[in-house]
Amino acid sequence: MERILVCVAWPYANGSLHLGHIAGAYLPADIFARYHRAKGNSVLMVSGSDQHGTPITIRAEQEQKTPQEVAAKYHSEFLDSWQKLGIEFDLFTTTGTANHARVVHDIFLTLLQKGHIYRDSMPQPFCPKCQRFLPDRYVNGTCPFCGFKEARGDQCDGCGKPTNPLELKEPRCRLCGSTPQAKTSEHFFLRLSTFQEPLLNWVRLQNHWRQNVQNFTLRYLEEGLKDRAITRDIEWGVPIPQPGFEQKRIYVWFEAVIGYLSASQEWAKLHGKDDAWSPFWKEESKSYYFIGKDNIPFHTMIWPAMLMGYGGLNLPYDVPANEFLTIEGKKLSTSRNWAVWLPDYLERYSPDPLRYFLSANMPETSDADFSWREFVRRNNDELVATYGNLVHRVLTFTVRHFDGCVPTPHELDASSAALLEKARTACGAVDSLLYNCHFRDSAKAIMSLAQETNRYLDEKSPWKTVKTDREACATALFVSLSVIANLKTLFYPFLPFSSEKLHKSLGFRGTVKDDGWGFRELKAGQKLAPPEPLFTKLDESVVARENARLGQAP
Repeated sequence: MERILVCVAWPYANGSLHLGHIAGAYLPADIFARYHRAKGNSVLMVSGSDQHGTPITIRAEQEQKTPQEVAAKYHSEFLDSWQKLGIEFDLFTTTGTANHARVVHDIFLTLLQKGHIYRDSMPQPFCPKCQRFLPDRYVNGTCPFCGFKEARGDQCDGCGKPTNPLELKEPRCRLCGSTPQAKTSEHFFLRLSTFQEPLLNWVRLQNHWRQNVQNFTLRYLEEGLKDRAITRDIEWGVPIPQPGFEQKRIYVWFEAVIGYLSASQEWAKLHGKDDAWSPFWKEESKSYYFIGKDNIPFHTMIWPAMLMGYGGLNLPYDVPANEFLTIEGKKLSTSRNWAVWLPDYLERYSPDPLRYFLSANMPETSDADFSWREFVRRNNDELVATYGNLVHRVLTFTVRHFDGCVPTPHELDASSAALLEKARTACGAVDSLLYNCHFRDSAKAIMSLAQETNRYLDEKSPWKTVKTDREACATALFVSLSVIANLKTLFYPFLPFSSEKLHKSLGFRGTVKDDGWGFRELKAGQKLAPPEPLFTKLDESVVARENARLGQAP
C-alpha cells in the first residue's frame, strides 16, 4: 500500500468556479485520488477557499460588502459545486480558520528563528489619491519581461513570471487609475536567494515531472532567485506574530501554500487523531500538487524553499500542472463573462458528460479548447452511442433471454479470448497511465476498449445466435459483460456517477471503490438488475442556446 497526498490549488473565494478551474486542477486531482483509493492506497486530498487574496477585497469593495461576506458566499457555493460534480475532498476548508493561522505562525516563526526570514525596508506602491498602500493586485501595468500590457503587480498572465508592482511599466492604481508613488515601508522578507542551489540540485533530479514544469522551473532558477517580501500593508489576512506590525499582514502568496499543511492537520483533528497528518508529511509518502500553470513558481520553488528551511517535511513529489482551457477558441475572460460557469452548467446538465469531455480533452501539455458543439458531439457519439448503448443493449438482452443472470460461457473462440486479453491489457495500460498522471490518454484507451467491444458484439450478433446457437450466444454475452464490468471500473475515476449506476445494474453490492481495482471476469449466474440508461442524448439546439449565453451578463 502506498501513501498518497493530493494537494489541490486553493481557489480565491471571490467568484464562481468556471471550467478553466476544473480542467486545470480539480478534475485531474479527483481522478487521481479516486484511482488510488480504488487501488486500496491511503489517500489524503485537501484544499480550501483562499479567503485572503486581494481579489476578495476587490470584489468586496465592488459589491460594498465585507471580505468575510464575499468569502463565505463563495465558499458555500464551492462546497455545493464539489458535491454535484463529484469532486471528493477529504477536507475542503478555508484560510480563515484559527488552525490555519496557527500553522502559518509556526512556519513563519521557525523560518525567522533559523534566519530564513529577516526585516528590511522597501518601497511599496502608494496611491496619493486613495491615500493608501496598494496591494500588488491593486496595481496594473506593462510587464517588464514580456511587454504584456495587463500585467498585475504580483504576476504576469502573459509570461507567467512573478512581478513586482514597482517594476511594472506605466503602473496605475486599479481603484482610481492614478499613477502610484513609491513609499518606504518595513516588512519581512523570505531569504529565497539562499535556496537557489539546493532548489536547482533538487529540481534537476525530478525527471518524472512534466517537461514543461521542469523546464520552466529550471529556466527561472538559472536566472537567479531574489529575496521576496512576505508581508504587506493590508488589513485583511493572517496577522504577523511580531510586535510593531499590527497594521500589516502576512502576504497571501506565502500563507496560502501553507494551507496544504494546515488543512492536513485540521483533517487529522476532525477525525480525532491529531497526528494522522504526520505520515503524509514526514514518512514515506508521495505528495502531488495539482495546479494551473500560472501557479508553477509557487509550488516548484517558493513552497519547496519554505519546506527546506522549516525542515522535517516532505518536498513535493510531483507538480502535474495543466495548461489553460480556452472557450470556443478564445482566451477565457471572467471580466467579459467569456466563461462557462460551473454552477450554471450543473443546473442544466449531468456531471459525468462534463467530466468525460474535460478528461478526453485535458490541457496536460498544451492549451485545450472547450466548445459546446464538441461537447454535444462527444456526449452523443462517445458516451451515448459507443459506451452507453453498448451497456444498455448487452444488459437488456441478457436480462430478457437469460433470466436476468450472467450466462455460463462455453469454450472461448479466438476473438472472445482476444477481447478478454485486450481488456486485461487495457487495465494494465490505464493503471500505468493514471499512476503517471496521463489522464487524457487514459480516457482515450478506455473508450477504445468500448469501441472494440462494440465491434466484437456486432461480429457475434447474439440477437441472431440466441435462436440458432444458444451456447455461442451465452459465451458472447459473458465476454461482453466481463469487459463492461472492467469498463465500469476503469471509467470510475472519470465517470463516478454512471459507474456506480452500472455497478448496481451488474449485480454488485457496495461501491465501485470497495470492489477494488484491476481486471476481473464476472461470475456465471450473477444476478443482474434491470438496466437504466447511463447517459442522455443532447439535442443539437444546445449548441446555439449555450453559445448565446457566452459573453452575456449573468
